Amino acid sequence: MMSKNRNKNASADTRAKVGTLIGKGAVFDGNLTAPETIRLDGTLNGNCECKELLIVGVDGYINGDIDAQNVMIAGRVDGDIVAHGKLELLSTGKLTGNITARSLVVDEDACFDGRCTMTSPDTAGTSVSTKSDKNSKSTLTDTSDKETQNTTTAGSGQKSGYHY
Repeated sequence: MMSKNRNKNASADTRAKVGTLIGKGAVFDGNLTAPETIRLDGTLNGNCECKELLIVGVDGYINGDIDAQNVMIAGRVDGDIVAHGKLELLSTGKLTGNITARSLVVDEDACFDGRCTMTSPDTAGTSVSTKSDKNSKSTLTDTSDKETQNTTTAGSGQKSGYHY
């Protein structure tokens, strides 16, 4: 699902009770684990594990892997992500790494460089992989029983028409 500038208005997910906050300008070196929602507006150099929602604000940066129920990225992440629920890459978000998620939402103008594997409790063998380059072209491959392949351009101002 592609949408434009969705992160200008606070969604219901961002109004969740935040248990851990790393503010703008703060730097945390090491692994971070929390049982509730984390909001990161500073820098995390290490892995992050969150049982609920991880929010990476516009000024947030994570250099490490993420394992969380749900992830919302408006800042920058360099690392692999496992989202057991939904991963949202907002229009200001930049992700370099591989994704494993049940649900993926990529806003228009978001940047993603890596592979994506979509999981579902009903269809364990279904995955969609993407690989992008500097020209913002993505090859989307559905590796389910249908063995179909689609190509799309994303992030270049053109609407891709591909829905996750």
